[in-house]
Amino acid sequence: MTALLPSLSIRPCRACHMTLPPAVLHFRSPSAVVQCASPMLKMSVLAVSLCLLALWPLSLAEPLKFYDCGSPDGKIVIVDVSPCPTQPCPLKKGGLYNINITFSSAVDTQNTTALVHGILAGVHIPFPIPEADGCKSGIACPIMHGTSYNYITSLPIKSMYPSMKLVVEWELRDDNNKDLFCWQIPVVITD
Repeated sequence: MTALLPSLSIRPCRACHMTLPPAVLHFRSPSAVVQCASPMLKMSVLAVSLCLLALWPLSLAEPLKFYDCGSPDGKIVIVDVSPCPTQPCPLKKGGLYNINITFSSAVDTQNTTALVHGILAGVHIPFPIPEADGCKSGIACPIMHGTSYNYITSLPIKSMYPSMKLVVEWELRDDNNKDLFCWQIPVVITD
């Protein structure tokens, strides 16, 4: 009788070393996989699922809305200010904000210069930045016509700045003093 039922013998599962009937080992129904999965595997699946669930709202975030204030020698693809969860962007005193601009150039140029202004009641007030040379801000110069670049820098908000609403204007100029990009966003400097 045992010779007629050799398939009913119990064997260890390779994944969790549980002893399971061969029918379960060969059939591999979804419930058998769950039963056979090791506790470590179950925890890993749970951790990955929770991470994906936590990151899901970030994929729904709207891109930063900006005004192109004139980019005759280039085209802005993306403006990213981080963190900037809402608009106008809340800039906290003492904070450091990452700026990443993806743009394509319509000209060849050897050098670039960044200029940043705060616009308050129509008056352009120069805003100091750590590095004005765009070639030292993620761009491999010289810049070539028809090529895309990422301008990457940071914007420190000094604690001595007054709390106020204003518009930030950011330009990157080429050798001919024309804008490769120029964008504006509303911000609020807060305590």
